[in-house]
Amino acid sequence: MQRRYFLALVAAPFFLQNLRRSRRKNSDPLATSRYIYSQSVRRSRTDGWDKLAIGALMGRIGELFIGTPYVGGTLEGDGPETCRIDLTGLDCVTFFENVLCISRVIKKKKTSWDDLVKEITFTRYRNGSLGDYTTRLHYTSEWIEDNVVKRVVKDESMEVGGEIFPINVSFMSQNPKYYRPLRDDSSLITRVAETERLLGATTRYLIPKERIAEIEPLLRTGDIVAIATSKAGLDYAHTGMIIKEGDNARLMHASSQKKKVILDVRVSEYVNSVKSHTGISVVRPLEV
Repeated sequence: MQRRYFLALVAAPFFLQNLRRSRRKNSDPLATSRYIYSQSVRRSRTDGWDKLAIGALMGRIGELFIGTPYVGGTLEGDGPETCRIDLTGLDCVTFFENVLCISRVIKKKKTSWDDLVKEITFTRYRNGSLGDYTTRLHYTSEWIEDNVVKRVVKDESMEVGGEIFPINVSFMSQNPKYYRPLRDDSSLITRVAETERLLGATTRYLIPKERIAEIEPLLRTGDIVAIATSKAGLDYAHTGMIIKEGDNARLMHASSQKKKVILDVRVSEYVNSVKSHTGISVVRPLEV
């Protein structure tokens, strides 16, 4: 492990203790999220992280969230679709999404809470425009496609030796019972099904699980990894972020098993530990 990164990890718990204390004391997730965000921005400035390349910055921001509880469903709520942000609890998608967007606003030097909301709206919704529930980029394959077009990330999967990965998704339209907005308004199912059909015409690239170890030296800190699944109707089952230690690439992610954000084992080891995981796609954050 690089010495500077090791020292940052050693110092991180003292910073995180204050953030965790704020989570316990404040029952308002939005107010606490704003505090966590402001402290993350402040830390990036005082430690000079804002001068790092965006991938390295994502590594630093990501470490600040180690220990954050795993909480799913934070993007859902009563009323119409809105850009919800909750930094008090993260799942595998909201972890990398928030780390990416916090890093982007820091690099842009536009760091108000409203700036963060705008950035997350831009990456979370199709063409960067918030509409109804169906405008959210629910499938990871569409998130990649849309954010490549928006020049937020670059898909590195083919360059590091990936193979063609046909997209065949249908889970949401076939299982509306799991999605409250689809239960409440069945007309949305048709729109979701159309999105699924269009995604079927796209192609991504995948590094098969048995070859991940050999391409780990090509990965960088801050790379976002999407873990593909063999489960019917789905494209990817999990997401996380790479932290490099020499030629090894460890997975930082919000773990439902560990119930918190952790810096885990090598990504190759993690993917190979789950039978239904078939490989990874890799996207790299672009400088802003």
